[in-house]
Amino acid sequence: MEPELAATPRRSSALRLPDFIAVGPPRTGTTWLYRALSGHVGLARDTKETDFFSDHYDRGLEWYAELFAGCDPKLPAGEISPNYFAAAEAPERIARHIPGCRIICTLRDPVERLYSFYRLMRHNGWTRVTFEQLTYSELPATQANRYAHHLARWRERVGQENVLVALYDDLEADPQRFLDSICEFIGIPAISLAGSPLLNKRVNSVTHGPRVAILAEQAWRLRQWLQARGARTAITVLRKAGLWRFAFRGGGEFGPLDPALERRLRKRLRPEIEALEAMLGRDLSAWRTPVR
Repeated sequence: MEPELAATPRRSSALRLPDFIAVGPPRTGTTWLYRALSGHVGLARDTKETDFFSDHYDRGLEWYAELFAGCDPKLPAGEISPNYFAAAEAPERIARHIPGCRIICTLRDPVERLYSFYRLMRHNGWTRVTFEQLTYSELPATQANRYAHHLARWRERVGQENVLVALYDDLEADPQRFLDSICEFIGIPAISLAGSPLLNKRVNSVTHGPRVAILAEQAWRLRQWLQARGARTAITVLRKAGLWRFAFRGGGEFGPLDPALERRLRKRLRPEIEALEAMLGRDLSAWRTPVR
């Protein structure tokens, strides 16, 4: 049984907790958003994703709050943790400890998102299954595509007025307008992207696999082991020595998604997409139509 932490007011004299959290899911522009907001809001120290409300809840609220202790008190503080979106306990825990916290859900064409995540999994040595095998699995990567189901949970637990849905389609079409809507939602002045490399650039895109899958898997385990022990210097030394590049790159380029598989997958996801359309009042027919 997990520990039950006492409910905590959003603003506490002892604890600095986030004013907003971008909950994902993964591969929906969260790294782009993290870089765009950096320097304009307070962010968790030394990490983009704390995964506190999903994986590290047993460390206690004081451990979590310490990650924000150095944030400028005049700015909103927040974190970007895309694994929260489909995490069963995350909405309840956030509502309990940070009532009124603003939640940002970034959603992307679910087929494109899942294939992008699969490429990341292969790149990091997390899996050796085929993409089609992944689509039939019960892994969190596939369950996160239940957009309407998970969005309903977030709205119910934290309040619909505290949830913003930002679509990856809008990020690609007009990055400035996409960012403006998020800035307004979290209560900060608009951030100009004029002259920024983020204006016309995809961030964290994965196009190639590793040269050897088992090598990538072992390198990932090593990096996670070092991160868990706070060995940032060792991670940097190994990066400069080229270990991470050698382990995670050098393989073949990922090809386009098989059209027949894409059609089957979009057919399976159609009810979920239509439910999301009804919730948002927005036409998402492009998500139901094969793009190849």
